[in-house]
Amino acid sequence: MEKIFRLKENGTSVRTELLAGLTTFMTMAYIIALNPNLLTNFDTGSALWNGVFMATCLASAVAMFCMAFLANKPFALAPGMGLNSFFAVVTANIVGITGLSYVASFQAALIIILIEGIVFLILSVLNIREKIVEAIPLGVRFGIAPAIGIMLMNIGLGSNVGIYAEGNGFSAPFYVMRDFFGALTPSVIQGSMGEAGYSTMVLTVITMFVGLFIMVVLAKKGIKAAVLLGMLAASIVYWIGQFAFLGTNPFAALEGASFIPPFADMMETTFFKFNFAGLMELGWFTVITLVITFCMIDMFDTIGTLVGTASRAGMVDENGNMPKMKEALLSDAIGTVTGACTGTSTVTTFIESASGVEVGGRTGLTALTTGVLFLACIFIAPVAAVIPAAATSAALIYVGVLMLQGLRNVNFDDLDQMLPVALMLIAMPVSGSIGHAIGLGLISYTVVKVFTGKAKEVSVLTYIISLLFVLKFFLIV
Repeated sequence: MEKIFRLKENGTSVRTELLAGLTTFMTMAYIIALNPNLLTNFDTGSALWNGVFMATCLASAVAMFCMAFLANKPFALAPGMGLNSFFAVVTANIVGITGLSYVASFQAALIIILIEGIVFLILSVLNIREKIVEAIPLGVRFGIAPAIGIMLMNIGLGSNVGIYAEGNGFSAPFYVMRDFFGALTPSVIQGSMGEAGYSTMVLTVITMFVGLFIMVVLAKKGIKAAVLLGMLAASIVYWIGQFAFLGTNPFAALEGASFIPPFADMMETTFFKFNFAGLMELGWFTVITLVITFCMIDMFDTIGTLVGTASRAGMVDENGNMPKMKEALLSDAIGTVTGACTGTSTVTTFIESASGVEVGGRTGLTALTTGVLFLACIFIAPVAAVIPAAATSAALIYVGVLMLQGLRNVNFDDLDQMLPVALMLIAMPVSGSIGHAIGLGLISYTVVKVFTGKAKEVSVLTYIISLLFVLKFFLIV
């Protein structure tokens, strides 16, 4: 282990790395079921759902093994949120345009992901993606980690926990921040959700804050496993609450659950199932536009996550650059190609990696641990499903708060820095896209520099990236 991952050099140990990998896994295990739900329109149990489930575990594991052995970094990868929703929309549009079945349209859309992955492989090998990272001004980079922190807090307090209740016929979820804390009085939200839904919401909120406070107290006592222990404590609170107050069995999903991997369904529906004829029905211009869109979103989502998390972990040099960035980006590209070949949308670096980094993960052993657990989920997926969303929310909120510490590096007396950072701080949680927020930051940075007589301080590549984002936001249809 020492030879492969250089643990002592990175100030860590096998125990710490294993704990970090487990913590990261627990915070992002939701993707194992959520990704196939989103990509198949919640067609649970279908052959396509099973195929995407298998692809999610396999592609994520392959990407994390690459991250572990090529880059020796603690970052976890999986099919990206936002990108998978966009993929589902594209698939539905292909159905509408061509009249193909959803499965056939899905197989056509996979080709777009394959092209994107190949493009990223080429750009990574040629160091072009690394140059793009370096083109992001240092002042803007300082704001990426805090912006991701607010995004994590927004996910934890907002969209990570969605409670379906009788108040709206179980048609749309109620959320903790918007509906519970946003209600005028408790009776208002209780009346909106119904008694059972409100009780579930109260248990969720209590669980989140119990987990959060335990993490903070343990961290202040210097306990490295604070995040993991907090999540375990929160899970126990939720399970007891389900049994004692809601009258439900927290482990009901395990009854009759199948632990046999659905390899046959993957081979039938998604494994190297590329529908070239179906894709060509869209026309070259549409296909190229979709590829560019996926590339830009994934490019800056990954860059933002790597830069932000590496900054928090102290893995960057005085210029804000992370060693082995090329290898980290290459891992992302290999994961995306693997995902396309096995049957899932773009694989990207997850912001939940920050939870493992906070536990002390500093090397590829963290990523390897998380990858092995994802691979194991091919056989034990029902077990991962019993981790309550409220427990993962506590971890996301805690890590998000810690990432705000990066704001100390921002010079708020300099509007050249302050404006891009301020825009990213609001754009990331509101848009839900790291890439789009960075795009707004770069555009504002470039405009301010140009119109204050400092155009020469902006690199050529920064101008190009800013222009590409302008085109993406306003002209690409």
